[in-house]
Amino acid sequence: MLTLPKNKFQPFFTDLMGKAVHEKHVFAGFNVFSLDDAYEIVRAAEKIGAPVMLMVNKLAVGLYPIEVWADTLNMLVRHASVPVCAHLDHTTDINVIERACKAGFDSVMFDGSQLPLEENIAQTRRVVELAHGLGVAVEAEIGAVGYSDGAGGKDYKSAMTDPKEAGRFARETHVDWLAVSVGNVHRMETQDAVIDFDLLSQIEKETDVPLVLHGSTGIKDADMKKLLPTHVCKVNIGTALRMAFGNTLRAEFEKNPKAFDRTELFAKPLQMVREEAEKKMVMLGCKGLIG
Repeated sequence: MLTLPKNKFQPFFTDLMGKAVHEKHVFAGFNVFSLDDAYEIVRAAEKIGAPVMLMVNKLAVGLYPIEVWADTLNMLVRHASVPVCAHLDHTTDINVIERACKAGFDSVMFDGSQLPLEENIAQTRRVVELAHGLGVAVEAEIGAVGYSDGAGGKDYKSAMTDPKEAGRFARETHVDWLAVSVGNVHRMETQDAVIDFDLLSQIEKETDVPLVLHGSTGIKDADMKKLLPTHVCKVNIGTALRMAFGNTLRAEFEKNPKAFDRTELFAKPLQMVREEAEKKMVMLGCKGLIG
């Protein structure tokens, strides 16, 4: 069990991520799109005593300005009884990253996965210098995690992570967390991803930087549990919660075709989001980490 300090903000969460490399649990990062789902995820984390990361991706940034997101998430951070990290996910624009750092995000991800290696290293190093100067942690990606639905764009090129490149990238950029591609795929709706644990082991031999897996909705439960003793410190989860919300909302409309009250229609879908988040965190060994 981890002891919760008075300061529940980013330095403590970053420390937790580092410790996860040596302990049998993996933290969950959940993509959020409103205060509604973010609040339900925090409720789930508080119920089971688990640290949690709330992540804002480029789609969410298109809904509200980054500064609004920072204020919204930090309100939840301040009132939560467990550590909550406000994280900016998958960002290629360094200006947006700078705004997020100054607005109050705890961590940011620079995604240079589509850049040549040398440029990815140079740009990531620039982000690290900027973010660390403001007390913000940095995640970056080496290799390129694919998309099951083409959401990356027609020119997006997926690639498995090269262990030697991962080691060099970590050494030269000084990132806090490193997202890798080992068979995981973004936006999968079924658990059909084939994780290459041998490749993951090779990457671990090249760097001791905590690792991150994106696209974890598509990873089988058994494989998620196999991640617990590895150097993976965080898995990103988005589609599982979107499906829990969307499928339940569709059923609510079918059951109540004349309903129009948002609070009535959202009650069950948000409950399912909370329950799905709780299930994932329990599976990842996070229950009871905070007493």
